[in-house]
Amino acid sequence: MTRRGLFVAPFDALADPRVVGDLAEAAEAAGWDGFFLWDHLQYGERVGAIADVWTCCAVVADRTERMLLGPMVTPLPRRRPQVLAQQAASLAVLSRGRFVLGLGIGDDWVGELGGYGDETDPKVRGRMLDEGLAVLAGLLGDGVVDHEGEHYVARGVRGRSAPDVPVWLAGRFGNRAPLRRAARHDGFFVIGLGGPDDLDRVASDLAAYDPAPGFDLVVDLQPDQDPAPWLDRGASWVLTRVGPYDLDLEAVRRLVDAGP
Repeated sequence: MTRRGLFVAPFDALADPRVVGDLAEAAEAAGWDGFFLWDHLQYGERVGAIADVWTCCAVVADRTERMLLGPMVTPLPRRRPQVLAQQAASLAVLSRGRFVLGLGIGDDWVGELGGYGDETDPKVRGRMLDEGLAVLAGLLGDGVVDHEGEHYVARGVRGRSAPDVPVWLAGRFGNRAPLRRAARHDGFFVIGLGGPDDLDRVASDLAAYDPAPGFDLVVDLQPDQDPAPWLDRGASWVLTRVGPYDLDLEAVRRLVDAGP
């Protein structure tokens, strides 16, 4: 059974954690299964205000009881794994085990990385993501982490014994590296599918890497796309995108209230 969720950009009219919380509460009442939030610092000239994803996730966790939630996706290469582990562990507790951590290498198309002095080479960011994932897994466990790598250091520090935090990795359709990376974790948020038939290729490619039982394959659609052809085609989640541009709060409320 394919689950349905919302993929919400907390931009402009939605750039207020209180508004995001109201929408999440309404979404749960309307029968949506998940509420996932974009994580950006800027998004070009057409977007003004942007709310902090972690504050919004905390509000969603507190205002809901059933839906899964989380950032979709956080660029791990511009975050410190030890801080990210603390945030993820806290949200896993606050949500009573409903928190999902979406991660990727990020994109610099509007200078969101280079503008702040972060790494802009995607191959380097890929190595940072792989190394950061290993450090993060240790910090979310209950043992001692001793790591000194190319990008991150954790010398004899103890993990946080956090509740289980599923990790979904994002990647563009057709790129092999993100798919291989995702297969080692809990889910794959695939971006840029041309149509429902592409799901067959993704599912087949994933099967070659033998992901663990319960692995999630996640896609997102525009609000005007019919979800029916995408359901029960191998994706465990079909999300409806809300944003990024010209967001009208009343229109968003109508979409949320209509349910999946």
